[in-house]
Amino acid sequence: FLFENVDEELDPMLDPVLEKNVVKEGAQMMIKLGDKMVEWDENFRLFFTTKLANPHYSPEVMGKTMIINYGVTMDGLANQLLNVVVGHERPDLERQWADLVAEMGENAQLLVSLEDTLLRELSSSSGNILDNHELIATLENTKFKAVEIQGKLQLAEQTKADISEARSVYKPVAKRGSILYFAEAGLSTINSMYEISLDSFLVVFKAALESAKKDPSLDGRMRNMIDTIMRQIYDYTCTGIFERHKLMFSFQMTCMVMSGEGTLNMPVLDFFLKGDTSLEGVSEVCPVTWLVGSGWKDLMCMSGLDAVYAELLKDFKSNTHTWKAWYDLEAPETIPLPSGFTSQMTPLQRLAVMRCFRPDRVYNAVKLFVMETLGEKFVQPPVLDYGRIFSQSSPLSPMVFILSPGADPQSDIQKFCDEMGMTARFKFVALGQGQGPIAEQLLEVGYKRGHWVLLQNCHLLASWLKTLEKILNEIKEPHKDFRLWLTTEPTERFPLGILQRSLKVVTEPPDGLKLNMRATYSRIDATVLEECPHWAFRPCLYVLAFLHAVVLERRKYGKIGWNVNYDFNESDLNISRRLLSLYLQKSFEDSDEFLPWGSLKYLIGDAMYGGRVSDDMDRRILKTYLEEYMGDFLFDDCQKFNFSTVGFDYKLPEWGELENYSQMIETLPLTNSPAVFGLHPNAEIGYYSNAVKTMWLDLISLQPRRVGSGEGMSREDYISSTARDIYSKIPILSMDVGSFDLLITRVLLLRRNGSEDTVTPCQVVLLQELERWNALVRRMALSLLDLQRALVGEIGMSDELDSLGDSLFNGFLPNMWRKLAPDTQKPLGSWMGHYTRRHVQYESWINSGEPAVMWLSGLHIPESYLTALVQTTCRSRGWPLDKSTLYTVVTKHVSEEGLKFLESGCYITGLYLEGAAWNHERSCLRSQDPKVLVVELPIMQVIPIEASKLKLHNTFKTPVYVTQARRNAMGVGLVFEADLATADHSSHWVLQGVSLSLNIDT
Repeated sequence: FLFENVDEELDPMLDPVLEKNVVKEGAQMMIKLGDKMVEWDENFRLFFTTKLANPHYSPEVMGKTMIINYGVTMDGLANQLLNVVVGHERPDLERQWADLVAEMGENAQLLVSLEDTLLRELSSSSGNILDNHELIATLENTKFKAVEIQGKLQLAEQTKADISEARSVYKPVAKRGSILYFAEAGLSTINSMYEISLDSFLVVFKAALESAKKDPSLDGRMRNMIDTIMRQIYDYTCTGIFERHKLMFSFQMTCMVMSGEGTLNMPVLDFFLKGDTSLEGVSEVCPVTWLVGSGWKDLMCMSGLDAVYAELLKDFKSNTHTWKAWYDLEAPETIPLPSGFTSQMTPLQRLAVMRCFRPDRVYNAVKLFVMETLGEKFVQPPVLDYGRIFSQSSPLSPMVFILSPGADPQSDIQKFCDEMGMTARFKFVALGQGQGPIAEQLLEVGYKRGHWVLLQNCHLLASWLKTLEKILNEIKEPHKDFRLWLTTEPTERFPLGILQRSLKVVTEPPDGLKLNMRATYSRIDATVLEECPHWAFRPCLYVLAFLHAVVLERRKYGKIGWNVNYDFNESDLNISRRLLSLYLQKSFEDSDEFLPWGSLKYLIGDAMYGGRVSDDMDRRILKTYLEEYMGDFLFDDCQKFNFSTVGFDYKLPEWGELENYSQMIETLPLTNSPAVFGLHPNAEIGYYSNAVKTMWLDLISLQPRRVGSGEGMSREDYISSTARDIYSKIPILSMDVGSFDLLITRVLLLRRNGSEDTVTPCQVVLLQELERWNALVRRMALSLLDLQRALVGEIGMSDELDSLGDSLFNGFLPNMWRKLAPDTQKPLGSWMGHYTRRHVQYESWINSGEPAVMWLSGLHIPESYLTALVQTTCRSRGWPLDKSTLYTVVTKHVSEEGLKFLESGCYITGLYLEGAAWNHERSCLRSQDPKVLVVELPIMQVIPIEASKLKLHNTFKTPVYVTQARRNAMGVGLVFEADLATADHSSHWVLQGVSLSLNIDT
């Protein structure tokens, strides 16, 4: 019996069968299924198949079943594709090959049958064999036939070798196809929506063979086939993946092609993806101040990979001025390396050098690497073309549109529907509670009558999608015009069966200020401009379109743009436009002298766009934009209004017809500096740095498990060595206690206070911190011991331990430790330095009392310490706790020397300023230096005060976050708000995204 497409969970009803819980009733063997007893047959066999690429079954299931990996391998697929290629190019050869294989199989089977017959006759004969004339005749006949068949088999073997040789010329095409399939199939590791089936791949592969350009020479034809296959598979894949993954896919495909050709240097690739993963610090001080610490550490590590890298390190130390000039270039990846190293290195080796010096330019360097290795067309994804998508579809292959914030393909699908003359037969429904039966009815009628059926927002009715999969499986002969269009956000619950048979299309909003505004005005016609008679409506509508484009574009700069990636979309713009029209209409009718700016700012900034904004700091940004863009100053004749003058004069068009505004939009530049949105130009460096970090993480997850280093150390040995190294650094007293015995520590603190039962609020914080620290220490020690036992086979390797090993191998902080540690984005090596420093601070606090300067980054919950400071001051001075607060002053001290413990408040260190720099002379904020994204702030003094007495001027309320990931959608991550002195208006720093972080990612 066969169960197909099972998931990772098996129905408990099958447990008696899997466990073979058979009982004997009389002469029969019986087994219980549900509430019924069923007869058991010893010949019964049960099979399961799954479409999951890498299923994780529980140990119980694995113990009850035999699991067989029946997945296709790269070599196996290459052999299958060879049949396809030869069948297309030389059908005569393929037929001959198929006939030969069938004939050889029949002859081999006949030979076995003859041998069986002979053995049966011999075993059943009695008496003297020589007297059995019938047996001797059978022997003679068998011998004659065996010799004849053997001769045929030998001849067939020779023919097979000849045909194989003729077929082998097409092997490069088949091998390249196999590589491309595995490059595409691996993407499902990153996003489950990228799932693909071999059948879907074969459709594209065969279409590419058909469309490949003919050539009289075999070499030319082979080259054309490989080029066409690569281009069409690349286009097909890029249509169904997000923009942020397209370059990553190009790089992965390039590396896999190089690996197939034997030209890939694996140690260099590993270094490029991971950098230096060692836990030790650098042995030599960096000779320059302009190279970041992580870059110097990577450079030292890289020098041990290859002789040319060792020479580069020597040259760097002796020619720092030459390297500084190259480092300072805006696009160093386009300029040869100093001292002629470009000619001495492969393109991949040069990428590794770029990682050390300018990681922010690696993203563009990867583009150049792909262009140099495969060609320019593999960094130019296809434009979304509904005609092309439709031509690739079929009645049995649904089109799944994967949505991203701000994109909705419905209007485009309807427009295409009109072009194809299918308007009357186009049916759609937005899925949600209770909409399943309606969708089923549309499908039932649609596939018989040739309708186009659009099911929107499938992710909102994920429970019904299994029913949809069943319906699609049951459709056998649909109408030739039938098409099924699905839209969904990425979701783990989307059935694999639908994804694997579907054509996936990712829809994303336009990229860039100009394209966003062009898209907005393409949906505006003359009737919209005439819906409001007020003279200010048209310029205000342009301002609204500009605001909409700005809030969308700001998202691409990550956390320095918005803390939360909000789903601003067309509906926000449309309703804001109607509100604008409504209020200006009323102002026109009432003949008001002044425009209702206050109402408009509130409704647009707080209600419409602000209604999506959950973070207070993001709301502050949105309000600032409204203050900057809306007011009577828009129409000031003396001082013309500009949105921005950076790189281009972004101004209001002259009042006029629709063409007037459209023409202004067409004059806008295609790319914009971050300064147009109020950000510092460095924000673009941050954008590229974050993009390449994400790309590295994705690529690491796609790499197969292999040897850990060039010295021949196996992966398991490397993990075991790292685990021992970390374990030796764990300060643990015992597995029961951890690092600090809380009872002994409490007694010590009470003795220091001269009290029997009272600890101060700050000491309560210390005890809570130590409790969390002990939990982390115990977890680390126990998991590392278990991992080492699992590696030598003493205990089973669980999913948790396997994940721990992966993290140690790749240099990441393991998730099981991350849950018990303060939030961080540091790699494992940097985190261990942070971990050790935390232990030193705790020991010092216990043994020597509260530190004069608190390293706030070393606390698990730093806000609890700040609360304790206010509480301590309130107790000593008799202030009401609920009416007290704190403010901050940045001192001129950069080290702890000479600072004494404060009776009220404290000094804190370990704060990093992002989005601005610090003027040490004037002790105030200033603009960032080029290429310097983060600077460490001098020591800050925290001062508790009664809220009624706090009067601050020329300061900027700066959010302090735990990490550079800032605050998430759940509001987690904000510690407190610091007061930083400024000579500029606070709106400048609001739009620059200025913040402080306790931990940076290096």
